[in-house]
Amino acid sequence: MTTRRDVLTASAGIMLAAAERAAPALAQPLAKTVHVLTGFTPGLQDAMARLVVGQMSDYAETIVVENRPGASGRIAVEAVKNADADGSVMLFAPLGFMMLFPHVYKSLRYQPQDFTAVSTVGSTPALVTVGPKVPAEVRTLADFVVWCRANPELATYGTPGVGTTLHFLGAMLGRDADFHFLHVPYQGNGAIQDTVKGVIAAAVMPIGTSLGLIQSADLRALATTGPRRCPFVPEVPTVREAGYPSLEDLTWFGFFVPAKTPASIVGKLNTAIQAAMRTDEVRSGMTRLVVEPEAIAMEDFAQLIASESGRWKAIVQAAAFVPTD
Repeated sequence: MTTRRDVLTASAGIMLAAAERAAPALAQPLAKTVHVLTGFTPGLQDAMARLVVGQMSDYAETIVVENRPGASGRIAVEAVKNADADGSVMLFAPLGFMMLFPHVYKSLRYQPQDFTAVSTVGSTPALVTVGPKVPAEVRTLADFVVWCRANPELATYGTPGVGTTLHFLGAMLGRDADFHFLHVPYQGNGAIQDTVKGVIAAAVMPIGTSLGLIQSADLRALATTGPRRCPFVPEVPTVREAGYPSLEDLTWFGFFVPAKTPASIVGKLNTAIQAAMRTDEVRSGMTRLVVEPEAIAMEDFAQLIASESGRWKAIVQAAAFVPTD
């Protein structure tokens, strides 16, 4: 079966091969300092951004990554929307800022069309994991569903917050498997910690937050949300293999600039990012961060956002989620 990711990966391969054959030389690097904003405290996102921009000296003489946490990342997005459209300020963010947030916040001060999507740099699946609150004989997602139905008062799962893709993935599992799955929102990685402690039954979190605990057997991974098995946990089946294809999802990360940024500057930025993505430093660094490096063509990036926005709008509505401020 050909999946969305297969198409995008093929696009990435064609684009990178063409770039390697005839990559246009960048003009003189920008003399002014370039600022890359991320919407959260130091962690995976700014580490990825620093990794890529560290190989983009041809684009600008100085590139600074800034953490602008607050309002679930929206402060950084709004700052980039209102910045000068000259290539000196850009956003590095998960696609959820563009495809999901418009459906979960009533007073969003930006829209996806306020930005130009320049390039993705990588993706990562989520994992459904369980801890000691769930009996040791529960080893598969099917086992867990049976246990949850038999123990409705214990069927709880944690995520980094209300209105996130991970929140909705858990809600979809409960809906599709016909059991009440109580969501417990946390800040940061608190859901993983409480799953290990046995406070809650399960966590739906990005793979990088739980990989070490899976390897140490403190957590049991039941399924990954990627379209194919993840190379970091190849023994863990996908949600499609487990019988729940609607839960299939990847968290993509990419660069955005204000919509009015001239096409010539966007093109130079895209070229610089693609060149950075071909370096061993970036590709090996992504592996250390438990992220699969993937840079797709600009037109496919825009199409991905549009298609995923429609998909998540339907998911939010099916969950009867009430948009918040």
